[in-house]
Amino acid sequence: MSRSRTLLYTLPALPVAVVGVLLAQVLRTAHRPDLPSFPNQDPSGDFGDLSAPRLRLVALGDSSITAPGVLDIDDTWIRRIARSIADRYFVELRSVAVGGSKAHDVIRNQLDAAVALHPDLALIAVGANDAIRATPLDRFADELRHILRTLAAEADAVVIMGVGDMGTVPRLPTLLAGFATRRSRAIDETITRVVAEVPNVFRPPLWGRVSEQFRSGDLTLFSGDLFHASGEGHGVFAEGLRPTVERALRKIESVSEQASERRHR
Repeated sequence: MSRSRTLLYTLPALPVAVVGVLLAQVLRTAHRPDLPSFPNQDPSGDFGDLSAPRLRLVALGDSSITAPGVLDIDDTWIRRIARSIADRYFVELRSVAVGGSKAHDVIRNQLDAAVALHPDLALIAVGANDAIRATPLDRFADELRHILRTLAAEADAVVIMGVGDMGTVPRLPTLLAGFATRRSRAIDETITRVVAEVPNVFRPPLWGRVSEQFRSGDLTLFSGDLFHASGEGHGVFAEGLRPTVERALRKIESVSEQASERRHR
């Protein structure tokens, strides 16, 4: 069996009681009373020149979007991305994300609102909470498939962030870090598999340079709660996602050009 398939099936092979204990410890660690707690934020905003072509960018998902602990909202990865393309577009960034959301929560509370905003490009970050809250992989795949197909039917392109190595989170002791690494890798590989089924969906390789930087032990990449990424960490996210966003934008531009050609025939 390949290493990737071994990772996928490591968790289900564990006794249910052991998995329950490990997850309870992960969640308890994530809410330590001795460390600060930060509110979720709304990164929505407009960027660029009003005379430029309009690009509506709709974000949904979890705290990777709402960025608790990032002191300056402009340092969030999604605003960094929006500003980086504001020389070409007038970017309307709208977020319906809610911190702590699993894929099921995105379907129930965010998906309709995102579609109603008529995105040109949809950006989604989901899976981290499914990883630490033991959503079965098959169920997560079904829910993610529904989300991506729904978004791809409305938007010209969809970018999904994926889930990096959650074992790098400083709050987790060594035993839990290993569990979090295996679990987040299994969820991320599920995302890769589902993305391959849905046209016009793009994703970055978070288990490359992005995870390597977070494995460096640099605590400045994490906010004061030692759980969520800091502004510096969001900078790493932005650099990792920017090439994928550019690929998605080329797809959007191609769709726009084809539509223009059809109108002029």
